[in-house]
Amino acid sequence: MASRLTAVVGLAALCAVAVAVPGGAGATPRSVSITWVGDIAMVASSDGGASFFSPAIRQKLRNDVAIGNLEGTLAVGGSSKCGPTSTNCFAFRAPPAYARLLRQAGFTLMNVANNHAWDYGAEGQRETLAALRSTGLRWSGPRGLITVVRVHGIRVAVIGFAPYSWAQSLTDLPAAQRIVRRAKQEANLVVVVMHAGAEGADRQHVKPGTEWFLGENRGDAEGFAHLVVDAGADLVVGSGPHVLRGMEWYHGRLVAYSLGNFLGDGTLGIGGMLGASGILHVTLGTNGAYLHGDLTPVRLLSPGVPEIDSAEAAHGIVRALSREDFGQNAMRVTVAGQLLPPAWRTG
Repeated sequence: MASRLTAVVGLAALCAVAVAVPGGAGATPRSVSITWVGDIAMVASSDGGASFFSPAIRQKLRNDVAIGNLEGTLAVGGSSKCGPTSTNCFAFRAPPAYARLLRQAGFTLMNVANNHAWDYGAEGQRETLAALRSTGLRWSGPRGLITVVRVHGIRVAVIGFAPYSWAQSLTDLPAAQRIVRRAKQEANLVVVVMHAGAEGADRQHVKPGTEWFLGENRGDAEGFAHLVVDAGADLVVGSGPHVLRGMEWYHGRLVAYSLGNFLGDGTLGIGGMLGASGILHVTLGTNGAYLHGDLTPVRLLSPGVPEIDSAEAAHGIVRALSREDFGQNAMRVTVAGQLLPPAWRTG
């Protein structure tokens, strides 16, 4: 196992190079616009995934850098982590060709630092990374990997963290600080992706301290986010709880703790709070300054496909959670979905 893990991490490291990506709508020549969504868990679909991303969703995803959290594998090989008699174990695997669906939808980078990235072991992840690479998709998450992309001449580093042995560690805080500081030396902007926090419809609140789920240490999301911002991160985005969480303004940087589920196709819960989701858009200047942000509300429809939510539930949910959890440091969510730091005035 150890040798195969080393091989996978080595493959990832070879791909940690700057690449050109197309400019997105709304970005000025000296700024970068970033899109982030939450959990994406796919299995083979009867329509080959044709229904996964509607034209309206695709339009909202396209940006300079568009990142999603890929829960599961794109593979045909590997051994499932679930035993043949398991009743409460979930292992996600979709055809490698589905990487093309993600690319066509507008994603430019997928995070693989999460609890399902190793559902089919080292072979499953090797095939997943190969599938992403074949379509031009970048990835973040393996240990030691700083993925750098170049946008409008600006270097953007993306680092994924999760509390698992195959990922850059969320719980080894000194190591997290070191890699963020190193990324800051290599790039103009640093985006941290964290897969953190307990799961479930009743886990919407960010609370100080370590969160546990099914006996696993799921990290101290708030403490981790603050630490990586202090180390140089310009934006922190999260996934893992499968529900929307609040957004915080910390030392001049946005922390979006969870965007919930984004695509389930029968793999993830979509009832009630589990079906409320969103698409985050953030524009940053070359010095990391926050220039603009907004939240597009999304609702997952059966069997777990994202559609723009005309009821705009995400706006009210994130607004309330941000106020309750972060008080005077809460990001403000306007009626139109703009995300404003607490000191900013409207009008």
